[in-house]
Amino acid sequence: MINYIWAFMIVFGIIVSFITGNVEAVSKAIMDSCTTAVNLCIGMLGIYALWMGLMSIAKKSELTNSLSSKMQPILHYLFPNVPKASAAMGFISLNIIANMLGMGNAATPFGLKAMEEMQKLNKSTSIATHDMCMFLVINASSVQLIPSTVIALRQASGSLQPTDITLTALFATACSTIIGIVAVKALSSHRGL
Repeated sequence: MINYIWAFMIVFGIIVSFITGNVEAVSKAIMDSCTTAVNLCIGMLGIYALWMGLMSIAKKSELTNSLSSKMQPILHYLFPNVPKASAAMGFISLNIIANMLGMGNAATPFGLKAMEEMQKLNKSTSIATHDMCMFLVINASSVQLIPSTVIALRQASGSLQPTDITLTALFATACSTIIGIVAVKALSSHRGL
C-alpha cells in the first residue's frame, strides 16, 4: 500500500511540475536529492563498517557471551519466563548490546530471532507474552551508550561536533527505557500476565 502512495505522490508531483512550468526546478531537485542521498550513504558506510567490524570481533572473541552472562541477572528479572539456556536469551542479549552501541540495523536480525524463539515458548499464537511485550518495549526505546547512527548522520550533514549528542541521547534513551519497563511491569501485574 505504501508503494502506491509513494508512486502517486511522485507522479502527482511530476504532473504539477508540467502544469506549473517548473519541470527544470523539479529535475534539479531530484538530481540534488540523489547526490545528497549517495553522499549520506557513503558517509554512514564508514561508521557502520567500523561498528559492524567491532561487533564481529566481539562475537568471535566471546566478548558478547561474556557480556551476555553478566547481563543474566537483569535479563532474568526482565524476562522471567524465558529459560536462561534458551536461544531466545542469547538473541535478546545480542539485540540489547547492538542497540546500546547505536547499531539498530545490526540489532534487527537478533531482535527478530529473539521474538521467533520466544514465540516457540508461547502457548498462544495470537497473544504476545509478557516477555515478548517487555522485549518490544526495550528494543523500541533501547538505551544507547554510543548513538553511532545519529553521530554518522550529523557527521555526514557537516556537523562540527557530531558526538555532542552522546550524553543527551544516553539520558533520553535511559529515561524512555526505564519508563517503558515500569509501564510493562505495572500493566502486566495489573492484568495478571
